[in-house]
Amino acid sequence: MVNCGKKWEICFYFYGSKEKTMNSLFGVYECNADAKGRVMLPVAFKKQLTKALKAGFVMKRSIFSKSLELYPMATWNEMVKDVNKLNKFVKKNVEFIRMFNYGVVPVELDVSGRLLIPKDLMTFAGISKNVTMAAAGNGIEIWDTKAYEKFINDSTANFEKLAEDVMGGINPSPEE
Repeated sequence: MVNCGKKWEICFYFYGSKEKTMNSLFGVYECNADAKGRVMLPVAFKKQLTKALKAGFVMKRSIFSKSLELYPMATWNEMVKDVNKLNKFVKKNVEFIRMFNYGVVPVELDVSGRLLIPKDLMTFAGISKNVTMAAAGNGIEIWDTKAYEKFINDSTANFEKLAEDVMGGINPSPEE
């Protein structure tokens, strides 16, 4: 049996978001993967993704961490539009496209509401049993729970500086 419980629930406000396919997701949840790599999508994410459930998702390796990224198909299609604009006669663009698409797989929820994480992606992310799903804007990061907690604990001390560097010069626009 696969259980998924709520550990943290965090709301984020994204200033000036121009995402057309969906609102930003929120929440962090701990789940368990079964022996086949199936993980129950948390109910809170199902509620936030109601419109996207039928179209399915895309799962890929994260670029900046040993984790996975899960995007609703519509969000993925919007993101890939920019990648597809790259000039394919520039070597570094071709290399980027190749690596960006490496390990990308379409996934759907089964009748029990579970996602199947392919073995190669589980190996990449170091996932065995304990999984953390964390909202990340318009997608979900999927981590081995110990790796996620280590990343968060190691990053907490630098977050104040990071927040100032990244968001300090942005003036929130009035709600549209």
